[in-house]
Amino acid sequence: MVRIFAGAGALAALVGVALGAFGAHALSTRVEPRDLATFEIGVRYQMYHALGLLAVSWAATEWPGGLIHTAGWAFVVGILVFSGSLYLLVLTDTRWLGAVTPLGGVAFLVGWAALAWAVLRG
Repeated sequence: MVRIFAGAGALAALVGVALGAFGAHALSTRVEPRDLATFEIGVRYQMYHALGLLAVSWAATEWPGGLIHTAGWAFVVGILVFSGSLYLLVLTDTRWLGAVTPLGGVAFLVGWAALAWAVLRG
């Protein structure tokens, strides 16, 4: 699992940088400023949680167990649902996707809580 979460974190960061550049260069003149801000929020949270996945991969070497795995998978789901829904909302102008975004936020919260609990439990 260490390699899976480290690889997922590195891949999420790679995609986050690419999407950030896409937003800054290709979208900046094609979408409304509020939509560009929404896209940037998706990129920001993807990058935070890419780093979170790297922390999970390290924590898995120190405190292996189910809670660490829960944290990692919750971060993956959060990136896909939270950031993914924001990207799709902006790129497709499908506004109802904004209702899905908080589910990804809940996944992020679950991930951080599971990581904290695993580390504190030792």
